[in-house]
Amino acid sequence: MPQKSVSIIIPAYNEEGGLGDTLRELMPLAGEKGWEVIVIDDGSTDRTAEIVEESGGRLISHPYNKGYGASLKSGIRNASGEIVVMMDSDGQHSGTDIDKLLEHIGEYDMVVGARKGNVLVRAPGKKLLSMVANFLSGMKIPDLNSGFRAFYRDTVRSFIHFCPNGFSFTTTITLAYLRESFNVKYVPIEAETRVGRPSSVKFFRDGYKTFLLIIRVIVLFNPLKVFIPAAMFLLLVGGAFTLYGIVVYRRAPNTGVLVILSSILLFFMGILADQISSIRRERRFD
Repeated sequence: MPQKSVSIIIPAYNEEGGLGDTLRELMPLAGEKGWEVIVIDDGSTDRTAEIVEESGGRLISHPYNKGYGASLKSGIRNASGEIVVMMDSDGQHSGTDIDKLLEHIGEYDMVVGARKGNVLVRAPGKKLLSMVANFLSGMKIPDLNSGFRAFYRDTVRSFIHFCPNGFSFTTTITLAYLRESFNVKYVPIEAETRVGRPSSVKFFRDGYKTFLLIIRVIVLFNPLKVFIPAAMFLLLVGGAFTLYGIVVYRRAPNTGVLVILSSILLFFMGILADQISSIRRERRFD
């Protein structure tokens, strides 16, 4: 089987502290193996762009900060390799681990570097989001938000039209692959301590965004799994309340009837949401 070409994409926003070390380790390896290295400078105001140019990597610059997901989209659209590997610019991921992902591509459509340890529960919002994702996918996802993963360029391009521009890109793309029955594998990796500026992701500060993301994930990927049980619960409660009113008071209570009607409306809302989400997820190439 001929060896497939590989593009490494690295989103970076004011990452001069960690990006230099990342590229110094990665570029010799990429040169040896013939990998393309693309760094997306997402409107940085520090030396991020200069560091990329000095390293010999390919630089794509955004005129202003668009977000982590938007940077990944730019990298994916501009990648020339058949296989795309995304990794962080802050020194957490090692270029030597890339082969651990690539060796499984083919048998699997996406291979994710799963960070060892309980990294997902550092904030309540992340833990809740992970639980929702596990419920919707029907499987336990070891690392929902890992920024170190490999996939086929043509496959991922068919999904990026509905992926957000923010940090929830990784959550969305994970559920997209699982929802569409692609094969996903998690490979354990050691994640190093972040180098450079502190992470800009503050989940207490961004709790409202996390809540909206949970709602969005539910409605986009498997609305019936939430709407139907909720409708059935309301129907049972309304039916029991109505039956109690008829037996005891010889009439159907208004509250019971309203709850039953609410369950019917919720059921049809679920059907409608499922149809809309199917249209929204239709695969197309950007």
